[in-house]
Amino acid sequence: MDWASLVGLVLIIFGIVFGQALEGGRLSSLVQPAAFVIVVVGTIGAVLLQSRMPIFIRGLRMIKWIVSMPEDTSKKNVQDALIWSVVARREGFLSLERYMESSKDPFIGKGLRLVIDGIDPSRLKEILDVDISFYEMEQRQAIRIWDAAGGYSPTIGILGAVLGLIHVMENLTDPSKLGNGIAVAFVATIYGVGLANLFFLPVGNKLKEIVGREVVRREMLADIFYSIAQGDSPRIVEERLSNHKH
Repeated sequence: MDWASLVGLVLIIFGIVFGQALEGGRLSSLVQPAAFVIVVVGTIGAVLLQSRMPIFIRGLRMIKWIVSMPEDTSKKNVQDALIWSVVARREGFLSLERYMESSKDPFIGKGLRLVIDGIDPSRLKEILDVDISFYEMEQRQAIRIWDAAGGYSPTIGILGAVLGLIHVMENLTDPSKLGNGIAVAFVATIYGVGLANLFFLPVGNKLKEIVGREVVRREMLADIFYSIAQGDSPRIVEERLSNHKH
């Protein structure tokens, strides 16, 4: 559980509600269904227009990482790597097969398989680097929907404000309808700017950090598999690990 994200969400809501109360305003004045539909639905439509559906769906599914981050197994991988290097040195590459079969991490399984198959170390590193690059590209494409939403929503909020003002101008002779039009105009801007800077962009940045951490972990593993495939001693493998720690 990522408590920083939860605390951040609570502070955002508290800040808006408490700030509105300090100004003497009512919370209900911020609830405008028309403005919500214009900004949220419009933003989703704009993001869908620039994205493929599988990428959009993958990006939405990543939202769970904000409060429930993927487990960071880097420390365990370091411990396992030292074991792999010792076993490979003493018993040969085939002895790593039991570790490959017991691993639930597809990347580790692939790396161990390449070592066991006796793939040339340089070729092994190349294969794993391509795998890492593809993973990073795929994940960042999905994250981009949040950056896109953060870019579109303020503009769509302004569009909502203009629509609200048009509604006001059309009803200048009917004072009873002026208040609703003005409310939609201002609240649409609040929704657009607020969602972009308090939700969409922070979510995108948090997901980038998570993916970046995973890429570093995979790069460390690729370096380890390269070292083991070269027949390096456990001490050299440990040196490589220490370099990644820094």
